[in-house]
Amino acid sequence: MADVIKKATREGYGEALAEMAAECSRLVVLDADLSKSTKTGSFLKVCPERFINCGIAEGNMMSVAAGLATTGLVPFASSFAMFAAGRAFEQVRNSIGYPHLNVKIGATHAGISVGEDGATHQCNEDIALMRTIPGMTIINPADFLEAKAAVRAAYEYEGPVYLRFGRLAVPVFSDKAGYRFEIGKGAVLREGKDVTIAATGLPVPFALEAAKLLEKEGIDARVLNIHTIKPLDEELILAAAAETGAIVTAEEHSIIGGLGAAVCETVCAACPVPVVRVGVNDVYGVSGPAEELLKIYGLTAENIAEKAKQALSLKK
Repeated sequence: MADVIKKATREGYGEALAEMAAECSRLVVLDADLSKSTKTGSFLKVCPERFINCGIAEGNMMSVAAGLATTGLVPFASSFAMFAAGRAFEQVRNSIGYPHLNVKIGATHAGISVGEDGATHQCNEDIALMRTIPGMTIINPADFLEAKAAVRAAYEYEGPVYLRFGRLAVPVFSDKAGYRFEIGKGAVLREGKDVTIAATGLPVPFALEAAKLLEKEGIDARVLNIHTIKPLDEELILAAAAETGAIVTAEEHSIIGGLGAAVCETVCAACPVPVVRVGVNDVYGVSGPAEELLKIYGLTAENIAEKAKQALSLKK
């Protein structure tokens, strides 16, 4: 639709930080020489005295952020997901996670939609890595407005938070007037009784489109926006499992260790139902235009709808 506004979630990250600069005196922003891409340059313009460019040294940046947190400041350490979660994993685990410090990690350019940058930069493993760190909160906003709300919520939350943002401009669908973001609480975007589509991040609007396609075939799909991967809204997931009897998960991440895995673990333990996962299978990405890659890896409304029908066929 031509009238749909599209903005990258990383834009929401930068804008939120800039807006919070004056009111949040403990806020400090760190970047690994990527402020133009991560959009933290917006904060630099309005508050240069609380901006630290740590250079291309992501592990050191995480250690600096940990030190700042011990003084009562609230640092947001920013870089591409591949570097924030991958290259700096040891420092995130040992210097931030282990002492449970109040550090926020702003990881941009996550997932397959980094496009032409190719497999070395398409981080489809970061959620899985961060899930293994005890006490780490993981937020994966679906649009620009949700990203802004997530940044504010992370600042107010006490403890380490991993915030995941994308490079690609995506539809803005959240209702600005009535939207309420709460860490650990998913949102029902569409009611339905036959099957549940639980999506996170970029595929959320595709899940809504998939529900419309299914409706034409007489299938009533419930759509959930699971913006917080950890802690997962288990109550919402289990209610959907009990009431619809089948679940499809959709994520711009490996099907190993991400939302799909978290949902499987949850329903297996308390309410076993068929779960079909849509995401990047056990492969590396390839270089190409983001929109084309989403099709190649099945991150489309059409494929999500097909997987929903597969999940339905597995219902007892």
